[in-house]
Amino acid sequence: MHIDLDAFFVSVDQASNPELRGKPVVVGGKPGSRGVVATASYEALAFGLRSAMSLSTAIRLWPQAVFTAGNYHHYAEIPKKFTAIPADFSPFRKPMGPDET
Repeated sequence: MHIDLDAFFVSVDQASNPELRGKPVVVGGKPGSRGVVATASYEALAFGLRSAMSLSTAIRLWPQAVFTAGNYHHYAEIPKKFTAIPADFSPFRKPMGPDET
């Protein structure tokens, strides 16, 4: 079984803040800060913004996007709920990303 929590950080932010739904959202930092895009919403992907892209490049490509620093403490709790479900069916699991526990 494979479970991919695609665009996870953005999905969590959009679920907790409905005003972000349907908007190009980038989690990774605020404009002007150094860093990389951790996750981009599907709307942001349509403008060429991608994970691991520098924030400065993302801002140049689509400055109207909503840039957030993210809430990594909040993100750490959510995957535990998802990974508990397949654990009921199999003891074999292999978390692969920074947003998986």
